[in-house]
Amino acid sequence: MKPQKLDSKILLFIKDIRIAVLVLGTAILFYACQNNEIDKIQAFSSPEELPILETKNFVTLMSDSGLIRNSLRAPVLLQFDNGGKSYYEFPEGMELVKFDEHQNIISSITADYAKQFVKEKKWEAKNNVVVTNERGDSLKTEVLTWEEKTEKIYTEEFVKIIRDNQIITGVGLTSDQNMLNWKIKNPKGTIYISVDEKEQNAEANSGSDNNPKIEPQQQTKTQAIKFK
Repeated sequence: MKPQKLDSKILLFIKDIRIAVLVLGTAILFYACQNNEIDKIQAFSSPEELPILETKNFVTLMSDSGLIRNSLRAPVLLQFDNGGKSYYEFPEGMELVKFDEHQNIISSITADYAKQFVKEKKWEAKNNVVVTNERGDSLKTEVLTWEEKTEKIYTEEFVKIIRDNQIITGVGLTSDQNMLNWKIKNPKGTIYISVDEKEQNAEANSGSDNNPKIEPQQQTKTQAIKFK
């Protein structure tokens, strides 16, 4: 009888060990899966990737000495604070307009996407960026940076300057923030898009019944460009 009791105890002990191992393994597996899920959730919803503020149909006016100097409009504004690095994002575009002391528009910037870095006082605009100045000139490019501290704008991308009588193209540009004193780093050329009225009339009257009239054509010319 004693050997049988001993065998039963051994079998019971082995059974208990198997159950303990199974429970421990299940617990470890559950803990690992739980940690993985938590890691996934934390990675997906990381505070660094989530805005701390979201505003729609955003409009603000910035004044100096009681005078409005800037107006900013955006369909959506998102504010982020990533490890103390605060910035605003405009995922659906923005329009920034600057005024002089007489409330006349002296420049404007529009883009389909933009970021404003608060501490650095820097803007980055992308996609269909258009800058205009008080003379009516327009700058078109796909990427533009505006440094508020130095009051400069610049880009390394292809640019197009549209004026009353010409279109100037090139790659890379630096300018003051009002787009009055600008320089294209690598000029490509100038396309003249207007014709002098006297020249147009002279060409129109130079035809006869035997000679068909030649309509004035746009003059296209590539040349070295002088900048102000």
